[in-house]
Amino acid sequence: MKNTLTIYSCFKRQVLLQPEAIAVREDGRSVTFAELDRLVNGLMAKFADCHYEFIGIVMSHGINQIAAMLAVLKSGAAYVPAEPSLPAERRDYMMRNAGIELIIDDNFCRNPVMDAPDFPDRSTPEGLAYVLYTSGTTGRPKGVMIENHSVVNYAHAFGKEMKIGPGDVMLQYSVCSFDIFVEEVFATLLNGAALAIPDSGIHDGPLPLLMDFCRRHEVTVLDAFPYLIADVNARAELLSPSVKLIVSGGDVVRANYISNLKDRGLRIYNTYGPSETTVCSNYYRIDNATPLEDGTFPVGKPVEGVDVRIMDDDLNEMADGSVGEICIMGEGVGRGYLGNPPEGKNYVTMSDGKRLYRSGDMGYRLPDGNFVFIHRKDDQVMILGRRVEPEEVENVLNAFPEIDRGIVRACKDESGLHYLVAYIVPTPGFTLSELRHWLASQLTDFMLPEFYVALHRIPLTDRGKVDFDSLPVVLKEGDYK
Repeated sequence: MKNTLTIYSCFKRQVLLQPEAIAVREDGRSVTFAELDRLVNGLMAKFADCHYEFIGIVMSHGINQIAAMLAVLKSGAAYVPAEPSLPAERRDYMMRNAGIELIIDDNFCRNPVMDAPDFPDRSTPEGLAYVLYTSGTTGRPKGVMIENHSVVNYAHAFGKEMKIGPGDVMLQYSVCSFDIFVEEVFATLLNGAALAIPDSGIHDGPLPLLMDFCRRHEVTVLDAFPYLIADVNARAELLSPSVKLIVSGGDVVRANYISNLKDRGLRIYNTYGPSETTVCSNYYRIDNATPLEDGTFPVGKPVEGVDVRIMDDDLNEMADGSVGEICIMGEGVGRGYLGNPPEGKNYVTMSDGKRLYRSGDMGYRLPDGNFVFIHRKDDQVMILGRRVEPEEVENVLNAFPEIDRGIVRACKDESGLHYLVAYIVPTPGFTLSELRHWLASQLTDFMLPEFYVALHRIPLTDRGKVDFDSLPVVLKEGDYK
């Protein structure tokens, strides 16, 4: 049975329960739940007479951004987020694809209506909450559609498992176009905790600046990609003593990433789940756990309201210990992809009417009910915690005029983290600087290849396919893999 609440109605409940509690903190500014709600109404007043289906949000991170998202949700629309730093062509494609008629930016939020009424919540549990664009095999990003009830269920599950509530402070670190942002913002505010949002100088600066920000704002929860956790682990003495909980998501976490943190009295969780199933489907506490033989950890058991199974290619459930595809059902499963691109086949309606998402991830279930992720079924990889389809990068690469043929391959460094290598057959007039500029205008920074290898020709097998084994390997601080 679906949740009957919406994101905004859950937020409003916290406004009524603790109006004077701090909801969002910045350096030099903070707002209570009541003040944030008044700002929500003041922004909604600017478009309350319209009934948009989707509204774009292209803003710097901060209090106004959070208020804008809540205003969009309260209006009954879904927000489509994009970082201002995103390449213009990619951002414009997303907004066109979603049929955006209104884009909220920093200027839009400068003068909210001060005497705005408390508008009614026009959102519905089955209504869309947001559309997140992720890497797609066609060369264009695809929009994942998530409904209100799914986010409400996830916020409840997160609060119950992580024991987060009033008095807690979550660091808001993720970019808005990634689903960890959803966890940071809504799993925090809907449970009555506060957000602490650093400015770009601190966010993009050295680790000591970020850790000092956490200390000043008494951050209790770090929700981060494994690479950030590994950095904190290497300089554990910088970690604020206020931090009690670390949540890792977006990629594989290894035992050596937490070696210096696990004995500091912290609770540390490994999480798993694709954007298509609302942030996470599984949790596993790892500060007191024994790693697997390869140094990684299980991804744990399904969160409340979610059903996870290991299935074969025909969607038959497999026995414990058998390797198959990780398939997800329940409250978290999204509506699908906007416009139903080819990847839409991953969403399946079962004979009993239940919706299932085929993750494309291979794994198995342990006898104790915990799940283990092994590898992708396809070529998709995670880079800096973000999902990347090398095929998408390759398609953009091959659109560059001064390349006869290009191949993009994902490799691993000694820590098991992926990086991209581009193999190119250049034509006369080619320059690497122009190619880099071209790719940067089409792709987000984490999708850009780290290395470029010029070849006279792409090696092929006897059957005319790319002979990947014959491509030279570019090592990055690690062993051959």
